[in-house]
Amino acid sequence: MSLNIEQIQNFKGKYPKQLWHLFFSEMWERFSFYGMRGMLAFFMVNQLNMSEEKANLQYGASQAFVYAFTFIGGLIADKILGKRKSLFWGGFLMIVGSVILAINPKDFFFAGIAFNIVGTGFFKPNISTIVGQLYKEGDERTDAGFSLFYAGVNLGAFLGGLFCINIGKRVMFQEFIPVGLEWNVAFGLASIVMFVSLLTFTNTQKSLGNIGLSPLLHIPNRKKLIVEVITYVASIVLIPVILIMVSKTEYTDVFMYIVGPASVLYVLYEMKNFSKEENKKLIAALLFMIFSIFFWSFFEQSGGSLSFFAANNLDNNLMGLKVDPNGANNSANSVFVIAFAALIGILWIWMAKRKIEPNTIVKFGLGFLFLAGGFYMFYFTRFFASQNGVTSLNIFTIGWLIITFGELCLSPIGMSVMTKLSPNKLQAVIMGMWFLASAYGQYFAGILGAQIAQSSANSSNYQKLIIYTQGYKQLAIYALVMGCVVIAISPLMKKMMGNVK
Repeated sequence: MSLNIEQIQNFKGKYPKQLWHLFFSEMWERFSFYGMRGMLAFFMVNQLNMSEEKANLQYGASQAFVYAFTFIGGLIADKILGKRKSLFWGGFLMIVGSVILAINPKDFFFAGIAFNIVGTGFFKPNISTIVGQLYKEGDERTDAGFSLFYAGVNLGAFLGGLFCINIGKRVMFQEFIPVGLEWNVAFGLASIVMFVSLLTFTNTQKSLGNIGLSPLLHIPNRKKLIVEVITYVASIVLIPVILIMVSKTEYTDVFMYIVGPASVLYVLYEMKNFSKEENKKLIAALLFMIFSIFFWSFFEQSGGSLSFFAANNLDNNLMGLKVDPNGANNSANSVFVIAFAALIGILWIWMAKRKIEPNTIVKFGLGFLFLAGGFYMFYFTRFFASQNGVTSLNIFTIGWLIITFGELCLSPIGMSVMTKLSPNKLQAVIMGMWFLASAYGQYFAGILGAQIAQSSANSSNYQKLIIYTQGYKQLAIYALVMGCVVIAISPLMKKMMGNVK
């Protein structure tokens, strides 16, 4: 018997039961996504023979398109397919993209990436929105639910970031993988876990009631089918266009100049359908997105400049254990999120009951302050460097520990506040725009990383370390300033958010 929305939202305890199925579905999808993300920059330099500067730009472009397409995926879900069908279609395209890369990663690299970009755009915003709809408006348990969901994101990110890059570099399972096929296996693993993700989602559909169903149920089935088929075909036709735009980063520049302003104009157009109070909340949501662009521009050095810093300038000693520094860079943040996400979520509930919980804007500001502390630790590694430019993986990992607390103050809270600030009819679009803001963060991260790489071109390894760490010090200063600004304007933001805390 299918549940109705009231039965779903009137759950007992801290978490709705549906959240656990969504947790595992998202976990396996993120294994696939982060597994590939952790390989991209390294693969482009070591297998496609790109320079570090170009690889940073390509990495930023590919990741920007991944998150930019979530806006389109959210819009299609809201207007045509519904969240469930969008999620399945996206997962299918991601599987196809990973299989293409598994067959021939060198020759079909950008084709596989293009399939994954479009697929992620359909999948990512919709599963996050479904999580938000498990809660009533104003439910104080919402932040805790998104924190738990975010732990699933990072459990998948940890596993994918650890296994895929280490398989590709022949650090793990080399005795079972023929020489020359290690990257095929690494990309193939991403397709297998994505298939598991879709199977997991099917186990919770009956318990979702009418959450995520098609918005076109009121029109004749034949007409609805035609519209859906046109949508599927159009998304496939778009893939070659994405392939060209990602492979040539100058096209990415043009796209990013257009898509952000266009999405904001669309929201402004939709505002005519909502009340003054709802529109104030939408403006607050847009401001949160702007803040997040700055955050992710710094944070997402992880897959670009920090990937090269790990490969060139870090030792392999982590608390006495021999660890591949790229694997540590890919996975340390995820390990810390897994360890602390649920605890932070419970802390928010504990503080809310005692009416001492910081509001969402202050949490964002704290996120930037932690981010500043983490990047200062990356800078601090220079004081432990040897003459050949190799420094401490332990100090570097402490930097990721500090940054993780910043991420937990911002990212899961950000997804939660998007669902709270947006009207139900616009939720998937706003969630898509939240990820579009991440796209701009990824885009600017690639540019920042490329600037650092350009400055260090033809330098010795020790000179590279000095240049890279000086860049991280600058990012720490910028993050500190941004955190202070966000906290300073928190009273104004609080008024705009109305009853949303």
